[in-house]
Amino acid sequence: MALWGGRFSQAADKRFQAFNDSLRFDYRLAEQDIVGSIAWSKALRSVGVLSDDEQQQLELALNELKLSVMENPEQILNSESEDIHSWVEQQLIDKVGDLGKKLHTGRSRNDQVATDLKLWCRQQGQQILLSLDKLQQQLVDVAGQHHGTVLPGYTHLQRAQPVTFAHWCLAYLEMFERDTTRLQDALSRLDTCPLGSGALAGTAYPIDRDALAQNLGFRRATRNSLDSVSDRDHVMEMMSAASMSMLHLSRMAEDMIFYNSGESGFIELADTVTSGSSLMPQKKNPDALELIRGRTGRVYGSLSAMMMTVKALPLAYNKDMQEDKEGLFDAMDTWHDCLDMAALCFEGITIHKDKTLQAAQQGHANATELADYLVSKGIPFREAHHIVGVAVVSAIEQGCALEALPLETLQQFSPVIEDDVYAMLTIESCLAQRRALGGVAPEQVSFAIQEAQKRLDKRFTPKVTGALGAAHRFGYH
Repeated sequence: MALWGGRFSQAADKRFQAFNDSLRFDYRLAEQDIVGSIAWSKALRSVGVLSDDEQQQLELALNELKLSVMENPEQILNSESEDIHSWVEQQLIDKVGDLGKKLHTGRSRNDQVATDLKLWCRQQGQQILLSLDKLQQQLVDVAGQHHGTVLPGYTHLQRAQPVTFAHWCLAYLEMFERDTTRLQDALSRLDTCPLGSGALAGTAYPIDRDALAQNLGFRRATRNSLDSVSDRDHVMEMMSAASMSMLHLSRMAEDMIFYNSGESGFIELADTVTSGSSLMPQKKNPDALELIRGRTGRVYGSLSAMMMTVKALPLAYNKDMQEDKEGLFDAMDTWHDCLDMAALCFEGITIHKDKTLQAAQQGHANATELADYLVSKGIPFREAHHIVGVAVVSAIEQGCALEALPLETLQQFSPVIEDDVYAMLTIESCLAQRRALGGVAPEQVSFAIQEAQKRLDKRFTPKVTGALGAAHRFGYH
């Protein structure tokens, strides 16, 4: 059923209809459209368009429809309706007759879909925040279990300085914490209600839009009707937050793929997140991590496509905006799935401590400690840096570690070196010296784990209002 047929004397071409209709993807907004319609019915009652009895009939019918949709959302796809708005309206008319035709008074599909989309973003955002918390908790747990597991740190994919596996986990935890706050910021900015903006110029009825906004759980109503129906910043902000977070997930996946390789052998992933080869029976492939890395491009593509769609659109609504949903839905689904899969990859993971320690002891990763030792003896750092470089060349030529060089050999490079140098060159000393905030020293890693756990403990799961989960878990309301 089209909502605009009176102006036309001919039916739409079937090919155009298939090209134009959006029900096949915007059916996912059914619940939001129904919730918004209930709120709109109350607004119409407040200005006398609907009687109390009429509003109650509409609300009852809409709630029945919402329950039906929640039980079987796929039922919508069997309809020939143009979009989710026309489907809901037709279902309502089927239930209450001509009364259902009164609900669209003063409302446009333009402000309707803008409201639906914000409600959907808010609900989906809450679910993703929970998934971000779950992944961060996994990282904290693994960090606690591997507080003392030595791991080689890398720059340029060359062994650089020793760190710990816990420190590595906490590095990614910081990235995902930023993702959390970035998403919270996006949800805060979209927390305004477009409903009551009409097609572009506002509604002709004296609706209290702030009361309407609060009824839907928004902080306030939007301030400009032209902007309200043409704004898709929140769509792009959600995609942008997703893109940044997927970047972090992809980097973590790449690290873990490398650590899981035969060349490193630092970790082994559980069978539950790996697959085999159809030809080579010995293979155990990190497919889950590779798919996370691969799907990052899909999310980037959604953001890029949406920005290109909006960049030259004149005010106010244009049909181009229909392109906002498929990309948004896919980006949010992908982000959510990848967060959950990343958390799953840490379940049953095995860390081969002997191999990580052996690798950390190779590559002269304690060279900086030797330079710092020389500085403690009064040698300027630049000179100390040069001395240690020469010593490393000698160790490489002899095929041994710096700490394996005899004292008399070390003293050839600098006479200030004494027997106490060997205590400085141990892995334990290398780690312990990094005591500044954020460093890899055991006490700093313990502090970081405790602080991260405190942050996670302070978060709370929102009480869900209906299926929308309107209550925000952060204190903006």
